Parts: sequence; C-alpha cells; structure tokens
Amino acid sequence: MLHPESLEQLGEDLVMLARMTEDALPPPLSRLLRHHPALRLWAAVMALVLVLLPSCSKYDQLVSDYQGTEEAWANVQAQLQRRYDLIPNLVETVKASAAHEQETLAAVISARSKATSIQLSAEDLSDPEKMKQLQAAEGELNSALSRLMMVQESYPDLKANAAFKDLQVQLEGTENRILRSREEYNKAVRQYNTTLMQVKGSAVNKLTGKPFEPRVYFEAGAAAQGEPPKVEF
Repeated sequence: MLHPESLEQLGEDLVMLARMTEDALPPPLSRLLRHHPALRLWAAVMALVLVLLPSCSKYDQLVSDYQGTEEAWANVQAQLQRRYDLIPNLVETVKASAAHEQETLAAVISARSKATSIQLSAEDLSDPEKMKQLQAAEGELNSALSRLMMVQESYPDLKANAAFKDLQVQLEGTENRILRSREEYNKAVRQYNTTLMQVKGSAVNKLTGKPFEPRVYFEAGAAAQGEPPKVEF
C-alpha cells in the first residue's frame, strides 16, 4: 500500500515529468497535449502505470522474501525446541548413573531454562540485540551439553546404557538439523536483505512507508563458537 506522503510526492513528480515531456515533444504534439486535457490525463495515467508496474513486482518480491525468512526461522525454532525437549530425559538418565555430577547437570538445566525463556517474534528478527541474546543463550547451552557428554567417560554403566545411547543418537540428529536450519535461515535473510538494499527494493520500501527492515543473521553462540555438543559412542 502506497504511503500518503509518497503518493503526494509521486503526483508532484508526475506533473513535472508531464511538463518536461511536453517540452521535449515536437511542437505539434506538445501543442496537442496542451489543448486536450483528456490526452494529458491519459499520458499521466500511462506514466503512472510505467512507474508502478515495476514497483508492484519488486514489492511482491520483498513480501515473498520476507515470508521466506519467517518460514526459515519457524524451522529453526522447531529444531531448537526438539533439543529442549530431549534435555530433561537426558538429564534424568545421566542422574541415574552419575549422581555425583550435580554441578554439570545443574548447568545444563540452567542453560536450557535461559534459552527457552528467549522467544523471538517475526519483528524480533530485525532486532540485533534480541538475536544476540538468543545466540549467547544457545552458546551456553551448547557448552553445557558438551560437558555433559564428556561425563560418560567416567561412568561405564552410563556409557553402556541403552536409553542413554538412544538419546545420544537423537541429540546428534537434532544438532545436525539445527545446523542445517540455521544455514537455510541465513540464506533466506541474505536473499531478503539483498532485495531490500537494491535500488528498486529501497525505492519501493520508501514509497510504501518503509514497512520492511533488514533481518539479522542467526550465528552460532559466542560461547560455543559454532561447535555443537560432541556425541561419542
């Protein structure tokens, strides 16, 4: 939808364009336009169509790319939630065989709680500070899970536990899906931001009242430096 101020500016530009066009036309055609208001109106309408048609196409592309980032982020959230759901069972399984690892278990529980408390909406994807908070929380969780996975080396019974092995497999698969979903989200953000920063995209955004804002990339948490928990068998 065109912004009122943009429409006013567009109207002024079209009037100026019409006058410049009249001056540039051969004298007979110029006089024809001056003496026939209907033709001048038709010329103005055609100019408007020529201006808006490419804009409509670029606007549609912006909308499509914007929705693409939302869909990609929904997939990231689904994979993160899958990991959150695995952690309680993982903690209970470790606790049964390694009761003395309370500090490690508490760190995982605390990191999970912190990560799940940060929920990003569609609008938050354009907020660098909120994305930074989530990245930091996920980094802490990665580090805590990595330490938890190392516990098994000191507890043979835990390492041989069938339930623990099954949870390890599920965690490894989830970590891989998180990595892929993050890559797909960042790819969608790159596409959207590029469209938005291009000359036509920037002009259309300004013309429609600047409803589009750049999205923020979802990088690996600083604490983990992109290193997922290592699962050893």
